[in-house]
Amino acid sequence: MLIAMAAAVLWLGGYAVLCAVRPFAPCRRCGGLGEIEHRDKTRMCPRCLGKKLRLRVGRRAHNAWRRTHQAGAR
Repeated sequence: MLIAMAAAVLWLGGYAVLCAVRPFAPCRRCGGLGEIEHRDKTRMCPRCLGKKLRLRVGRRAHNAWRRTHQAGAR
Protein backbone atom coordinates (compact mmCIF):
# COMPACT_ATOMS: atom_id res chain seq x y z
CA MET A 1 0.00 0.00 0.00
CA LEU A 2 2.78 2.39 0.92
CA ILE A 3 4.68 1.57 -2.25
CA ALA A 4 1.59 2.24 -4.37
CA MET A 5 1.06 5.62 -2.69
CA ALA A 6 4.71 6.54 -3.19
CA ALA A 7 4.49 5.55 -6.85
CA ALA A 8 1.35 7.67 -7.29
CA VAL A 9 2.98 10.70 -5.66
CA LEU A 10 6.08 10.25 -7.81
CA TRP A 11 3.96 9.96 -10.98
CA LEU A 12 1.91 13.06 -10.09
CA GLY A 13 5.07 15.02 -9.36
CA GLY A 14 6.56 14.01 -12.69
CA TYR A 15 3.35 14.94 -14.50
CA ALA A 16 3.28 18.34 -12.76
CA VAL A 17 6.84 19.03 -13.92
CA LEU A 18 5.94 17.91 -17.45
CA CYS A 19 2.92 20.24 -17.48
CA ALA A 20 5.11 23.14 -16.35
CA VAL A 21 7.89 22.46 -18.87
CA ARG A 22 5.78 21.37 -21.86
CA PRO A 23 2.18 22.57 -21.39
CA PHE A 24 1.14 21.50 -24.90
CA ALA A 25 0.94 17.94 -26.26
CA PRO A 26 0.10 16.60 -29.73
CA CYS A 27 -3.62 16.50 -30.47
CA ARG A 28 -5.08 13.07 -29.72
CA ARG A 29 -7.62 13.17 -32.51
CA CYS A 30 -5.34 13.97 -35.44
CA GLY A 31 -2.13 12.66 -33.90
CA GLY A 32 -0.44 16.05 -34.22
CA LEU A 33 -1.00 16.36 -37.99
CA GLY A 34 -3.60 19.14 -37.85
CA GLU A 35 -5.92 17.45 -40.31
CA ILE A 36 -8.07 14.33 -40.46
CA GLU A 37 -9.66 12.30 -43.23
CA HIS A 38 -13.43 12.29 -43.33
CA ARG A 39 -15.20 10.42 -46.15
CA ASP A 40 -12.06 10.35 -48.30
CA LYS A 41 -11.54 14.10 -47.86
CA THR A 42 -8.85 15.76 -45.83
CA ARG A 43 -10.12 18.49 -43.55
CA MET A 44 -8.89 20.53 -40.63
CA CYS A 45 -9.04 18.80 -37.24
CA PRO A 46 -12.04 20.14 -35.29
CA ARG A 47 -10.44 19.50 -31.90
CA CYS A 48 -7.18 21.43 -32.35
CA LEU A 49 -8.39 23.63 -35.25
CA GLY A 50 -5.32 22.71 -37.28
CA LYS A 51 -2.86 23.93 -34.62
CA LYS A 52 -1.59 20.36 -34.06
CA LEU A 53 -1.33 20.84 -30.28
CA ARG A 54 -3.65 20.71 -27.27
CA LEU A 55 -3.30 21.96 -23.71
CA ARG A 56 -2.58 19.13 -21.26
CA VAL A 57 -5.28 18.26 -18.72
CA GLY A 58 -3.00 19.07 -15.78
CA ARG A 59 -2.13 22.46 -17.21
CA ARG A 60 -5.80 23.19 -17.84
CA ALA A 61 -6.56 22.36 -14.19
CA HIS A 62 -3.66 24.54 -13.00
CA ASN A 63 -4.85 27.49 -15.10
CA ALA A 64 -8.40 27.14 -13.73
CA TRP A 65 -7.11 26.99 -10.15
CA ARG A 66 -4.92 30.07 -10.72
CA ARG A 67 -7.82 32.07 -12.21
CA THR A 68 -10.06 31.12 -9.27
CA HIS A 69 -7.37 32.02 -6.75
CA GLN A 70 -6.70 35.38 -8.37
CA ALA A 71 -10.40 36.21 -8.54
CA GLY A 72 -10.81 35.46 -4.84
CA ALA A 73 -7.72 37.40 -3.80
CA ARG A 74 -8.82 40.72 -5.29
